[in-house]
Amino acid sequence: MPSQRTAPVYLNLFRIRFPAGAITSIAHRMSGVFLFLSLPLLVYLLDLSLQGPAGFEHAREWLQCGWIKAGSVAIAWSLLHHLLAGIRFLLIDIEIGVTLPGARTSAWFVNISAALLTLAYVGWIL
Repeated sequence: MPSQRTAPVYLNLFRIRFPAGAITSIAHRMSGVFLFLSLPLLVYLLDLSLQGPAGFEHAREWLQCGWIKAGSVAIAWSLLHHLLAGIRFLLIDIEIGVTLPGARTSAWFVNISAALLTLAYVGWIL
């Protein structure tokens, strides 16, 4: 008689402790997708602002809306995190920060720096 596998019934993702590098990698992918999906809105606002003084004022009014400000904060975080994580991955590709302590340090640096720069952006737009 074959032995039964003792597989878990469900996978609780909240109990898994991801290392900092995994969080950075997952957030890098998520920020890239979010930046790609936000491109139509950003292109629309750019086009509107370049139509003349009236279009520029209309784009400024749009950007004063609370939902749009919150979206701009999300876009700013996505841009900053994607940029910093991309630089980190490029440095890893040329074998800078490949060791485990170096990789952990750079992952924490990217996560914290993106959050701090986003908070600076929030302070700037308020």
